[in-house]
Amino acid sequence: MKSSPQEPADITIAESDIVVPKKVIREGLLIFLLAAIQFTHMIDFVIMMPLGPQLMRVFGISPKEFGLLVSSYTFSAAVAGFLSALVIDRFDRKHALLGLYLGFTIGTLACAMAPTYELLLVARILSGAFGGVLGALLLAIIGDAIPEKRRGAATGKVMAAFSVASIAGIPIGLYLASQTSWHAPFYLVAALSFIVLLVGFFFLPTMRGHLSNATSESPFLVIRNILRIRNLQWAMALTVALTMAGFFVVPFISPYMVANVGFEEAELSYIYLFGGLATVFTSQWAGRLADKHGKKRVFAIAALLSILPILAITNLPPVPHYIALIITTFFFIFFGARFVPAMALITSTVEPKLRGSFMSINSSVQQLSAGLGSFAAGFIVKESATGALLHYSWVGFIACAITIVSVWVVRHLKPVS
Repeated sequence: MKSSPQEPADITIAESDIVVPKKVIREGLLIFLLAAIQFTHMIDFVIMMPLGPQLMRVFGISPKEFGLLVSSYTFSAAVAGFLSALVIDRFDRKHALLGLYLGFTIGTLACAMAPTYELLLVARILSGAFGGVLGALLLAIIGDAIPEKRRGAATGKVMAAFSVASIAGIPIGLYLASQTSWHAPFYLVAALSFIVLLVGFFFLPTMRGHLSNATSESPFLVIRNILRIRNLQWAMALTVALTMAGFFVVPFISPYMVANVGFEEAELSYIYLFGGLATVFTSQWAGRLADKHGKKRVFAIAALLSILPILAITNLPPVPHYIALIITTFFFIFFGARFVPAMALITSTVEPKLRGSFMSINSSVQQLSAGLGSFAAGFIVKESATGALLHYSWVGFIACAITIVSVWVVRHLKPVS
């Protein structure tokens, strides 16, 4: 929808009203549905990491093989993200979202039913192919439907679904796994995903506003043009730095807490419970602070402060559990506080007609970075004869160095929409 040449230059139409008219769905309801999808997606993604000690014991696998299990999801998502970038902006956002979510639900059910390590690896590849693109599409919808001045707060609310997953989903999943088997959490996520899929089918609005300005160029030409835009190159560089800094550390938090700090497998849920309780509030505060004081400034402060818990958690000796939980909680607080303004800023670096394609490419870059981070960490971290993990501090130092690089990178981003 474009203004005619006769219209005054100062008359504009809110981007969000073009893409998702307010008479179709209220902004709050849209954010709630997106957060519900993000909730199930995040449980499926992160549950693998706290299940690490049990999976390593049940399947008799090494840290390197466990790292492959985590990274297989992200590598698959990286490939799917690139392929989806060829066509995703040519579909109604609702149809694309529900189609991907259906594939994700089927993939999660396959994980639940996998009887061996090899079949679980295949199932993770399947669920990653759909689930990895979901996160990108959710951010594209936020970018389409929410004005830039409220985009940080909206991103914070949707990203807070990770916190809710940590508070409710992960502890429940770990409890079910400890009482029955590791299959149970995936059955739970598959069931929840099916319910959310039905709700989304009936209540999500059609979202076709981006199609009014859709380009007629070849999809490969669109991708080539996207990759040539300097601003988007910096956005992807920030994604690489931010993701690798996290995934050098995160996959081995649970195995390290069990093998080196003295946690029982059943006690791991407390790490995610307290971390999630804190970030449910701090992620939203970070979003509001980013809207008020500037996304770059809030990101830089949160990123630099995150170095302290990174160093603490990767060098932690056997300590009382309450000390370990304080450190892990601060890790999650600053991990989320830097992620929210970064994602809101990245979403704003691309114009609406290219947003879906770019966010899919960026998701591909993000998932590839996560896979490389966790896979590389699997080669660095070793298991001693006594079962303790060695060299975890090395990945902490690497993560801190990459975090500092991300603070330099974010200065080059320029919002355009």
